[in-house]
Amino acid sequence: MSNLTETIGAGDTVEGVLNYVAPDSRVNRRYVFPGDEVNTGRFVSHRVAIRDARCATPAPTLDTHGFELFRDKSAVTDFHDRAEIDRLYPQEVVAAVQRITGADLVLPTGYLLRTAADNAAERMIQPPAADVHVDMAWHSAPRTARQVFDQQGPAGRTYRRFLCTSFWRTFSPPPQDWPLALCDGTSISQHNGEPNRLIFTEARPTDADIAAALAHEDELPAATIFRYTPDQCWFYYPEMNRDEAIVIKFYDSDHGHAWFAPHTAFHDETRPGARTRESIEFRTVAYWF
Repeated sequence: MSNLTETIGAGDTVEGVLNYVAPDSRVNRRYVFPGDEVNTGRFVSHRVAIRDARCATPAPTLDTHGFELFRDKSAVTDFHDRAEIDRLYPQEVVAAVQRITGADLVLPTGYLLRTAADNAAERMIQPPAADVHVDMAWHSAPRTARQVFDQQGPAGRTYRRFLCTSFWRTFSPPPQDWPLALCDGTSISQHNGEPNRLIFTEARPTDADIAAALAHEDELPAATIFRYTPDQCWFYYPEMNRDEAIVIKFYDSDHGHAWFAPHTAFHDETRPGARTRESIEFRTVAYWF
């Protein structure tokens, strides 16, 4: 059951089609290659109510829902310029996540650019992720946090808590055609999730590649994809601008509050003339000593 006791009017809700993994889907892999992605799992669509989080009282927060909107102006002037992103953005995001969470240390793990434009593949940018997911599997999160800390963290230190997040920003003008829907993490069971193995390739996989058995598949990095249940509580932030960012929990080792938040892109059919969504998601791991 959701933690949110909210005041939302009927006019503050839209309907969107969300894609969930089917209960009988057996081989779940996501092949990622420049400009596109292919899922091998079977997915089913459900039309769900998605509430305007800007109108929710009280507002969703990281600890109560697993996501939160923040004002955050970036010094990056052109998010199409990867050199400028690399020069300015990592330290901006690290500082913001540390300020927001109060963590003792925040380490960067990279970013993805996404666009809903038809020429995404030509531009070597990923399309919006249009299935209900969290970008981390429960079994692999502690291993990932340990690897990042061992590679970048201070030698000889130990940590008592870690938090994996995405710092998500759209940099195309509002309204966007494919906004981000976010699920209140307290309204969905962790047992609704299935690992979706991530396989990075140079080109689109063939049918033979997809059918082939993979050695040590359980050890591959993985996201979590989710099955549908009617009690899930969904939100979005309409009219986002480039001076705002959403922090989304992938995995919080402290399970005493909301510790993950499923999310997905959805096509907002209520916005005629909406602009093509372009966004950047920057991932970090925060640590408490």
